[in-house]
Amino acid sequence: MLEKRDFYINGQWVKPTLANDLNVINPANEETCAVISLGSQADTDAAVAAAKAAFEPWTMTPKNERIDLIKALFAEYNNRAGDMAEAISMEMGAPIDMARAAQTGAGLWHIKGFIDSFDKIKFEESPWPQTPGEKIYREPIGVCAMITPWNWPMNQVTLKVIPALAVGCTVVLKPSEESPLSSIVFSEIVDKAGFPKGVFNMLNGDGVGVGSQLSAHADVDMISFTGSTRAGRLITKSAAETIKRVTLELGGKGANIVFADADEKAVIRGVRHCFGNTGQSCNAPTRMLVERSRYEQAVEQAAAEAEKTVVNDPAQSGRHLGPVVNKLQFDKIQGLIEVGMGEARLVAGGLGRPEGLNRGYYVRPTVFADVTNDMTIAREEVFGPVLSIIPFDSEEEAIQITNDTVYGLTNYIQTQDPAKADRVARRVRSGMVRINGSDSAHPSPFGGYKQSGNGREGGVWGLEDFLEVKHVTGLVS
Repeated sequence: MLEKRDFYINGQWVKPTLANDLNVINPANEETCAVISLGSQADTDAAVAAAKAAFEPWTMTPKNERIDLIKALFAEYNNRAGDMAEAISMEMGAPIDMARAAQTGAGLWHIKGFIDSFDKIKFEESPWPQTPGEKIYREPIGVCAMITPWNWPMNQVTLKVIPALAVGCTVVLKPSEESPLSSIVFSEIVDKAGFPKGVFNMLNGDGVGVGSQLSAHADVDMISFTGSTRAGRLITKSAAETIKRVTLELGGKGANIVFADADEKAVIRGVRHCFGNTGQSCNAPTRMLVERSRYEQAVEQAAAEAEKTVVNDPAQSGRHLGPVVNKLQFDKIQGLIEVGMGEARLVAGGLGRPEGLNRGYYVRPTVFADVTNDMTIAREEVFGPVLSIIPFDSEEEAIQITNDTVYGLTNYIQTQDPAKADRVARRVRSGMVRINGSDSAHPSPFGGYKQSGNGREGGVWGLEDFLEVKHVTGLVS
């Protein structure tokens, strides 16, 4: 068992002010794999004070020196990729091959994306030629607290920490207490890269403790949070007292619109995407809307794909699903499957663990048919491998069903008609739209509409989130 109680504050590993141990549970076997400590107000204050003291010298550091340190971090992250994958697999149950390729790989992809996007930011410009004495400066906002989730640990840590550091902010990171081990490895990587003391700080804690303390802290200028919509509301209210900037990446209930002319692999592709990461992705296409003429065929295809989806130990190599992250999530998913069984037609999966798995938080890949959009399973974010299939009769009805949700993160469109794809993409209310299985090929904005959050992460947009705009007049050139 690992003992990882220390925090990374002001360039060194320090012991917690007060002992407050928490066991990290391996969801594959329900056993303790590590012990961390949860921080107290004194630990939070120390981390914020370090970041505040480091801010002015860091923001005055030439931008080429800052980006060189980001490049050094990228190189060290690559060197530690194996350690990172093992930590992620152990703490949140991602199958080891997926942890190496997708989970750890997402961090590499985002770090490189920010390096490539950095020169596109105009930190200083004179946008009005007729008045050259007027300038626009873009300056770092200050001390940034980052609260990250357990489902894609390095995806979210790198989407927040890297752009903030690159533009000259200082950082206090609080990772999820469910997946802290990967952020400890990340902190070791930052230390090895050679960042100045206090520029990056990391302490563990829960939402009620360190999370709330950071949200309300007078010396924190910005909160960047990824997690549940419920927690996002609480953070926003807490941060309002000090008028912090708050960016939120929250829940989703993405619709996958399968038109009659969709390609033959559209349904299977949608099922696999829904079940990816054991359904623990905010942008998962969990509502499959299928045009009536293709509906029964789609139900059969989805059920067959679910039944042949393998669930297995995440330590084993292969393309299978692992467990969900903890007992709380397992119980929630089981409860929602039970509700669904009373609402709709169960065509695959159901309650309990998959056959042969009697220990660990494993969920049967589940598909419901004949779902209507007012049902609980169509409205609540299950966050497990559970798909709801809804029939529709017209393009207009598909758009109406898609938009009938409090969320607006990612929607998906399957059609061979380019004009229809463009028409529908313009009308669905979400921050991202993916057509015919496509995904982002470049550093791009990730974020949503409505209760899926505000702000954007990734590329130029992610860098801009951490900048203030200053307008100066009367300069003499």
